[in-house]
Amino acid sequence: MDIRVKICGLKEPEHVAAAAEAGAAYVGFVFFEKSPRNVSLERARDLALDVPVGVAKVALTVNADDAFLDELVDTVPLDMLQLHGKESPERVAEVRARYGLPVMKAIGIAEEADVAQIDLYGAVADQLLVDAKAPKGAALPGGNGLSFDWRLVNRKYWPAPWMLAGGLTPDNVAEAIRMTGARQLDLSSGVESAPGVKDPKLIRAFMDAVKAA
Repeated sequence: MDIRVKICGLKEPEHVAAAAEAGAAYVGFVFFEKSPRNVSLERARDLALDVPVGVAKVALTVNADDAFLDELVDTVPLDMLQLHGKESPERVAEVRARYGLPVMKAIGIAEEADVAQIDLYGAVADQLLVDAKAPKGAALPGGNGLSFDWRLVNRKYWPAPWMLAGGLTPDNVAEAIRMTGARQLDLSSGVESAPGVKDPKLIRAFMDAVKAA
């Protein structure tokens, strides 16, 4: 499949298996206590050990310090770190150098002015995750099921590979691909039956919709 998909916020072995079986290229584990998708390091380690070879294991963190990241990479077998907070470009470069893992930086988009961050962070990150900016006062920096105006990133070319996120579902993913030209997609709430509860049927439906697109 030409388009690579990341299913994020996985908490159960059967949902990791469903994502891999449906053709996901990445699986994501969330380490943020306020999120309904938060998992412990020990739980994530057990889940990661069952991920099939060839599927990338990604850890989502939010403004994490070195102490937590040290413990994370020592405990969980990972392929990539995703920084989903207010980390500066300098911090992204620091994390990348310290751990020797590819780093994906999330960028929140709500208006044209936000797009400039993509070039800024694209110079220091291995990948970018272009997401809907969280509403003011929101408890979560992502995973809110919100999309943004896809015209803001329509057929743009950035200095690093990028992934489209924010409110993607089986029903709108074909339109998202058409409007943005994205070759990588990230979703979490769009394949859930309740906050933090993945639905294997929705995972399969999403992947089928991507293949059809």
